[in-house]
Amino acid sequence: MAARRIGVLGVGFGGDVHVPGLRSEGWDVAAIYSRNEQKARDAAASLDIESWSTDATEIINRDDLDAIAIATPPRPHAEFAIAALEAGKHVICEKPFALSGEESARMRAAAQASGKVAMVAHEFRYTPQRTLIKEMIDDGYIGVPETANIELFMGRPSSGAPAPVTWASLKSEGGGFLGALGSHYIDSLRFWLGDVLTAQGHLSTLRPDRTDPATGNIVDSETDDAFSFILTHLNGAVSSMTASMVVSPTVGARLTVMGSKGVLQASQPSANPPEDGVVFGSNDGSPLKELPTPERLTPFTDDRDPRLMAFRLFLREFNRAIDTGAAVTPNFDDGHACQQVMDAVRQSSETGRVVVIN
Repeated sequence: MAARRIGVLGVGFGGDVHVPGLRSEGWDVAAIYSRNEQKARDAAASLDIESWSTDATEIINRDDLDAIAIATPPRPHAEFAIAALEAGKHVICEKPFALSGEESARMRAAAQASGKVAMVAHEFRYTPQRTLIKEMIDDGYIGVPETANIELFMGRPSSGAPAPVTWASLKSEGGGFLGALGSHYIDSLRFWLGDVLTAQGHLSTLRPDRTDPATGNIVDSETDDAFSFILTHLNGAVSSMTASMVVSPTVGARLTVMGSKGVLQASQPSANPPEDGVVFGSNDGSPLKELPTPERLTPFTDDRDPRLMAFRLFLREFNRAIDTGAAVTPNFDDGHACQQVMDAVRQSSETGRVVVIN
């Protein structure tokens, strides 16, 4: 059987992770898009992709493609995803999923109407740490889940010129730390503890200075580089997170889930959970100890990029859903639910109020 063919929209993370991951999982990457012509040309040449375009619609509407992977900045996600689904394509959409809950609701509706497989790329679910924590919770290791806490402290050099302005510094492009990484962790909290009922939060811009690459002038970022939130879940559990991307030096992340019988904890040296990350736990009152990770949760390693193993496991679920018609997660329902939580955190930061999520 000939390989399925896919078009990749976006040449950053799309080129670094989507293209090699898709090829390893049986896809023919037939086209790549960037709004910048030189970047599109260069990506097609360096990645040995047969065609490129600066017109996403041209790729989306091609009759010889089975799917579209959207790895652009967030602003066009809704436009591209809805167009691809209406064109009869399966879709992978990167996070942050959308610019607003209104957009994500339209994306979810388009996915439901299409009958196609539509997944949001919260591949962190497929890292050994996140999957093992989910399995241990479901198996009753900690009893009834009660609270969870996440700390994420990323570094910014304390000297030298500020980083250049990119889409991540612009509200209109969907930038900000809450969306860029907070979305992954919100998805993990939903994965472990279920849907969210209320949110209370605060967003900060602690180091706004950026360098305008065109002029060299120092300008202010429009988006958050630190945040905190408290969520209540429908099952009664409460979760919280505190994060900053301007700590010096980088501290990494620590994730703790506590229940009526015990505790599970994982740590990581950077923003992304590692391939070989471990989970510590205790449910008998003794000190935390390393829990064995089943070999099935690490079926292979991929030394090309530390993000590839989880993404490839995510793609295997994408392929399985296409082959069998089985339900799959994280899907566009999950993308919309995560977007609703982010919207609520932002609204709470602006108003100082607890926000109920509909």
